[in-house]
Amino acid sequence: MKARDLVLVAVFTALTIVGAQIYIPIGNVPITLQVLFVILSGLILKGKKGFISQSAYVLMGLIGLPVFAGFKGGIVHIVGPTGGYIISFPIAAWIVGMLSKNRSFLRYMISSCIGVVIIYILGFIWLGVYVKSLKSAFLMGVLPFIPWDILKALIASYIAYKYESYFKYDFQKIF
Repeated sequence: MKARDLVLVAVFTALTIVGAQIYIPIGNVPITLQVLFVILSGLILKGKKGFISQSAYVLMGLIGLPVFAGFKGGIVHIVGPTGGYIISFPIAAWIVGMLSKNRSFLRYMISSCIGVVIIYILGFIWLGVYVKSLKSAFLMGVLPFIPWDILKALIASYIAYKYESYFKYDFQKIF
């Protein structure tokens, strides 16, 4: 990987950390800006680098650095109610990146929504195990987030499309 790729990976790891600290607590799963940066990392960095940026985020939190929402860290958050969401971030970024290779706003939006669904599936299944009810997990871990995450997917798609269009489909030219 080139130095500029490492910088971009680090930038999106840092953005995800910052996004985790911008949150609204609503029960076991807070509303954060993490999903915006997870999706954006997939759209801009594409598959492998998006995966690496989000894996770095997860690993930093796993070893105890305070990168998760509310400046929290440690394995307790991976095995806790939000663990499935956190673990899904690298997978979602990778899939979004793989699906968004054709650069069109519609493709970006579809890829972003698929990424959100991946986050929901893994997160809500884990939350369901944690609360011992898939129905409750859906009601508290998916339903309240749908409008916010559609908005985040739209914003991420718009940002990626505009920046890549501005830099003639090569966002990395600015680095």
